[in-house]
Amino acid sequence: MREKREQVRIIYIGRQWWTALACLCLAAVMFYVVNYPAAVGASAAARQLPIYCVQRDQKLVSISFDAAWGNEDTQQLIDILEQYSVKATFFVVGDWVDKYPESVKALHDAGHEVMNHSNTHAHYPQLSADQVAADLNACNDKIEAVTGVRPTLVRLPYGDYDDNSINAVRSTGMEPIQWDVDSLDWKDLSAGEITRRVTSKVQPGSIVLFHNAALHTPEALPGIIQTLLQEGYTFVPISQIILTGDYTIDHTGRQCPAKGDAA
Repeated sequence: MREKREQVRIIYIGRQWWTALACLCLAAVMFYVVNYPAAVGASAAARQLPIYCVQRDQKLVSISFDAAWGNEDTQQLIDILEQYSVKATFFVVGDWVDKYPESVKALHDAGHEVMNHSNTHAHYPQLSADQVAADLNACNDKIEAVTGVRPTLVRLPYGDYDDNSINAVRSTGMEPIQWDVDSLDWKDLSAGEITRRVTSKVQPGSIVLFHNAALHTPEALPGIIQTLLQEGYTFVPISQIILTGDYTIDHTGRQCPAKGDAA
């Protein structure tokens, strides 16, 4: 009988221990669930982001071209944009400026923005802050020597960045620019596919990515411009679509005016 009472006692104590352990685990889970959103928010707020698009009430859109290698269609792009009185932003690599200074001057003379796309198209996350700054300045020097205007915007090579590279860019007084609409023209999509991709994704404040020397971009560009003009959009260079003064950049990379300011 005594042995039976001891067994009951052991079972009772065991159940108490498991109950206490279960309560402890439950408390830990609840603590994690309650605090997780705050932790994520703090992490997102701390992350350094370039500008992907802009919060705009007006139907403004910017189209941009990255120029790193070929030069087969630069003049054709200039002619198409001129036909529709559209001004765009061209991000050019320093090495491209060395090879095609006449095209850089032609872009500038046509009224387009010529901005920085790095000097050698290196992966910036692999560089130190000093190396990023030196690379940017080397490209800026080349562009300024041809156009007389020093760039204020940069598109990071490959769209590749980390906190260090974004901080390094902004330490030079420049603003890093990404995109929210990718034409994927570098994949040699057909003109129709490029047109559908871009026109279906553009919204007020969008920044569209194209490439010079892409196979079907000159063929697609007129239809894209015509469609967006018919939808009431106005094309402006990126320096005119981004906000000045006080602003924030949300977790998606959208540049937003400070509270109380109009966009």
